[in-house]
Amino acid sequence: MEPILIMRTAVVLLAVAAAGGLAMAGIRFAGKPHPPTWMAMGHGFIAGAAVTLLVYAYFTVGLPALAQFALVLFVLAAIGGVVLNLNYHWKQLPLPKGLMIVHALVAATGFVLLLIAAWT
Repeated sequence: MEPILIMRTAVVLLAVAAAGGLAMAGIRFAGKPHPPTWMAMGHGFIAGAAVTLLVYAYFTVGLPALAQFALVLFVLAAIGGVVLNLNYHWKQLPLPKGLMIVHALVAATGFVLLLIAAWT
């Protein structure tokens, strides 16, 4: 499999995950303590699938430097997502808005870098 196809597939998966993330952020900023569990799990699984594809490409066919940096950012965003899920959502505590914003900004930066890498 060629790296461009893997990166573009990951972009599509991450766009779907981002749409879910924006919906969940809207729920939280509308005043609810956390989004529905199914939505949070779907968001994480779809984003995780994209990151898994990128890790596979990194170790098998190689990724451009920009995509490698995007992958590092996605791993950092995933760690933030796990913290949000296990330390807050799982315990039925309100999700901290600041951590949500940092999680989103790191992931969005990685997304833009991956877009550039996949289409240049």
